[in-house]
This record gives sequence, C-alpha cells and structure tokens, in this order.
Amino acid sequence: MTTTNPRLPVTKAVVPAAGLGTRFLPATKATPKEMLPVVDKPAIQYVVEEAAAAGLSDILMVTGRNKRALEDHFDRAYELEELLSRKGDVDKLRRVRESVSLANMHYVRQGDPKGLGHAVLVAEQHVAGQPFAVLLGDDLIDPRDPLLSRMIEVQQELGGSVVALMEVDPAQIHLYGCAAVEANGFGPDVFHITDLVEKPERADAPSNYAVIGRYVLDPAVFEVLKKTEPGRGGEIQLTDALRTLATLSLAEGGQVHGVLFEGRRYDTGDRADYLRSIVRLASEREDLGPDFRSWLREFVSSEMQD
Repeated sequence: MTTTNPRLPVTKAVVPAAGLGTRFLPATKATPKEMLPVVDKPAIQYVVEEAAAAGLSDILMVTGRNKRALEDHFDRAYELEELLSRKGDVDKLRRVRESVSLANMHYVRQGDPKGLGHAVLVAEQHVAGQPFAVLLGDDLIDPRDPLLSRMIEVQQELGGSVVALMEVDPAQIHLYGCAAVEANGFGPDVFHITDLVEKPERADAPSNYAVIGRYVLDPAVFEVLKKTEPGRGGEIQLTDALRTLATLSLAEGGQVHGVLFEGRRYDTGDRADYLRSIVRLASEREDLGPDFRSWLREFVSSEMQD
C-alpha cells in the first residue's frame, strides 16, 4: 500500500456536497441545502472560508444533480457586479466578490451516491497522492477556533490521518461516529485512536468522543475505501475505512489521531439546529447583534408570560 511523506504540505480540501437535503424539503426541492442562508451567507461559504483560512488553496467540491448554484456562487457575477459598481454600492460589491477569491475551486460529480466514504473516493484523482482535508458542510466551525489548522499541525508532526472529536452526552452518541482513544503524549487535546464505530448504540459505544465533520487524511485511505464493503445504512462509511487505517502501521499510511475540539460549533444538519445556529451567529454580529439581541430578549420574555 502506497503512502506519503507525512511532512508533505496539506494544500487541498474536499467538500462533499452531493446530498439531497431531504430534511429541509420543500426548501431544497430546487435549491441545494448547502446554499441555504446562515444569516446572510450560504452555509457552504463558511466552510470554504474555513479551509482557505487554514491555508488550503485548492478545494474540490463533490456535487450531484441540481447543484449548479454552488458553482455559480463561487464564480463571477458580471452583470450584478456591474450594476452594483454603477450604483456605487461598494460594500455589497465587496461582499459579492468575496466568495470568488477564496480559493481555486474545482468540481466533480459523485454520480451514484453511496455514502461519505464513496464521496471521498471520488476525489482520489484530484488529490493525487497528497494528504488532504475533508470538511462536511453541516458543521460550521467558528473562525475564532482554528480547529482545522490544529489538525493539519498534528498531521504534519505525527503523520497518518487526523479526525476531529467532540465530547457529547452519552445519550447522543448513537448520532455520531464514536472513537476509542488513548493518550499519545503530543498534547492534552490529541489522542491516538484505537477503534472507531459508526453510530453505536449507547451500551456499545467505546467512549463519548464523537467524530465531527473535519478530517485530515493520508491518501492511503483511498485503497482502503476501495475494499470497504457498504456498512451502516448500506453506504460506504468513511468511519469504517478509518477503523482499518487505525490498525495499520505508519509506513502503510496507517495510524489515526484525534484532536479534541472544545470551541464553538454550529450544526446546520437539521431544521432546529439550523435555526439555533442562525440565532447564535446573528447575535454575535457587530452590525446585527445589538438590535437582534434586544428583540430576542423581548420576544423570549413575552413568550414566557403567555
């Protein structure tokens, strides 16, 4: 099995974006769920901004049918820019252009969606033997908490692959991939992962460390994914491939490490969490926060009195 020098820089990111977004129907009937606004930017832009801030200048988006809006968003909109320019609306013009200059964007279709592991496998040719990051669009990480940069640092120092971990209520562990961990001496936030289980029952979970949607992967994962049988839900699970990598030597591209994240994370994966994320982000905005928080306090107070 081929692998890579663990010190080879991480410059590429893969963003799976082929899902149908059925939890948000009918809003996602004709609009990709990744384009749903979180305050005044589509959710996918937060993810691309995070990758760019971590120094990842080459981003491959794995898409599917009816996802053309994603490509349009990260492309120039000449007519709109010309209109804003003629009006002298410099602020809106700047915001419209922001998404275009974030990174070099590339797109590939997943075709038959067979799970997250399959979406990552589609990126093999683009990644071209380098370690790379994977960012899932349902998890938005606050830019004040540079999780991805820390994960890249760990991968560069230790080699292998790195996943992001978060402590969750044991009653919620069945919603996540779950990691069995042991200390590795690299730092209090870094663990060696000995096993991974996709969405275990509470009684079977090896810990309450949940895997969240950030990965930095050795390209050895591709050969493992090709041999990984469909798992939970009949899909090719990335968690299952990482479980195999955890049993291999570093020379084989194995070893999996976990970085414990204790910062601010905004979950946009279902309707209730999506709404909470908007409220939290809007409340912290300098331009919106003061008035919005005042209104929110009045609204909550009136609801409690009813």
